[in-house]
Amino acid sequence: MDHALSRRAALMLFAVVVFAWGLNWSVTKVIVQSVTPLWTTTIRSAVATVALAVLLAARRQLILPPRRDMPVVVAIAMLHMVAFSALVAFGLQFVPAGRSAVLGYTTPLWVVPGAWLFLREPMSRMRLAGVGLGLAGIAVMFNPLAFDWSDHKAFIGSGLILLAALFWAANILYVRSHKWIATPFQLTFWQTLLATFVLGAMALAVDGPPHIEWTPRLVAGFLYGGIIGTVLAYWAMATVNRSLPAVTTSLGILATPVVGLANSAIAFGEPITASLVCAMAMILGGIAIGTLPAGSGRADRKSDAPALGKAGEVMAE
Repeated sequence: MDHALSRRAALMLFAVVVFAWGLNWSVTKVIVQSVTPLWTTTIRSAVATVALAVLLAARRQLILPPRRDMPVVVAIAMLHMVAFSALVAFGLQFVPAGRSAVLGYTTPLWVVPGAWLFLREPMSRMRLAGVGLGLAGIAVMFNPLAFDWSDHKAFIGSGLILLAALFWAANILYVRSHKWIATPFQLTFWQTLLATFVLGAMALAVDGPPHIEWTPRLVAGFLYGGIIGTVLAYWAMATVNRSLPAVTTSLGILATPVVGLANSAIAFGEPITASLVCAMAMILGGIAIGTLPAGSGRADRKSDAPALGKAGEVMAE
């Protein structure tokens, strides 16, 4: 089992996670220019499955999932690893990577009302204000001066990524209601394995056998997405969650779309407009407001991170 790290080491490892996930949006953007979205997610999931099997076996943590954990294995595999990942891959065909990262990280905005509706969590004024500010940020992203409504591909791509965020939110809500037997990291192998089979079947049915022109850049992209963006990030986040307060990780993870936006501008020359920066600030600000605990004296309690809490252990983007 992993031991808790010092605060400094945990923060450094957390920074690795943020950069790994932030860069993953651009990496996926590169891959989907050469490989269909379904085969992109299938191959990346397969790489992660093999790497997880090796890592867990080496650490003697490769176990059969307990019967009571099977529902959460299926939920995470289908809602996050299949639905979220595939929809993001489709959306990235038409939407800039930086903009996609911001839209993808609207997830906590949907978690807050979902937790109120399905988990009976209180809807405080702070959470309500946070959701309102975040939704206003989304409206800024789609105002006619910043978004070309005649570009149907961009509209559909943005819609797919927002739909992906809803699936991610549903996944988080289910995870938060589950009573774990094994650790989330021990179950990750079985989630990626199931996702690989489901995605592979979908890819064969929709796209047929893959016809891929392999290049060093493409191989590097799949290795990065499967090993760095998934396996390393999953392990690191599971370790960080045992070493830092949940509020720290919930707020810190909001740096991921900022990294994604900056990297996409550097890698692809995507413009960073004033409206996009404003929208991102409003969305992330709204999430931060909704995530902050009601009282400063409770800042270290894990239950006070309503938006992302344990979600760091099930995120892959």
